[in-house]
Amino acid sequence: MDTITPINPIAIDLGPLQIHWYGIIIGVGIALGLYLVVKESQRLGLHQDTFIDLLVWAIPIAIISARIYYVAFEWSYYQDNPGDIIKIWNGGIAIHGALIGAVVTTIIFAKLKGLSFWKLADIAAPSIILGQAIGRWGNFINQEAHGGEVTREFLEGLFLPDFIINQMYIDGTYYHPTFLYESLWNFAIFALLLVLRRKAMLKRGELFLTYVITYSIGRYFIEGLRTDSLMLTESLRMAQFISIVLIVAAIAFIIYRRATVKDQKYYTDSV
Repeated sequence: MDTITPINPIAIDLGPLQIHWYGIIIGVGIALGLYLVVKESQRLGLHQDTFIDLLVWAIPIAIISARIYYVAFEWSYYQDNPGDIIKIWNGGIAIHGALIGAVVTTIIFAKLKGLSFWKLADIAAPSIILGQAIGRWGNFINQEAHGGEVTREFLEGLFLPDFIINQMYIDGTYYHPTFLYESLWNFAIFALLLVLRRKAMLKRGELFLTYVITYSIGRYFIEGLRTDSLMLTESLRMAQFISIVLIVAAIAFIIYRRATVKDQKYYTDSV
């Protein structure tokens, strides 16, 4: 039997104040994302404070909505443990819930400021997927969002470093590092979006919709490996169902708008 000590999820312990790695990692993702959107918004003619003003509202609302989404689908547990609802530092936030909150907030913000929602969404898309790629490492620290059982030999065959293999050893069993699969997929999408936004080929809104499509494709397949999925029914995973809906809707919307809306602005056009 292997004897492996997992990474302590608490980064800093000051007695009554504990700072968790999960929160630090999420914070790093937000900070890098904010830096990118501010630089890009300036390049495209938006005031540098536009996204700062937006994120003041969008980030907390996205986190709250992500938690509400997760709790709603795990209500059988939380109705008997209401004190755990606020314990977000232990994990348990759903990206689809976060996106719902962020999109609704951005739509309202854009209308109030007289800006294009699609322009804001396009600028934010690379930062969103970068934040997701980084945030998955919070799941790694918490030993959550993993897949089914595997052997250590399987993990070593993936040429993973020991610190990842060891952290995938949970209660006497090794598991698929699905957090890593999704993180790598998200980093690849991030790189793709950075390339595409420099090309005069995407109409306004299509960079964000490309993010939606590519992320959903990866999430659909990776979700099938996970053991902690939120379930829509006994046999249907909620994230897979949402992914299919988003892929179809985003592709259909791009085709419809290209066919019916004339003189659409390109991503690279000024505000």
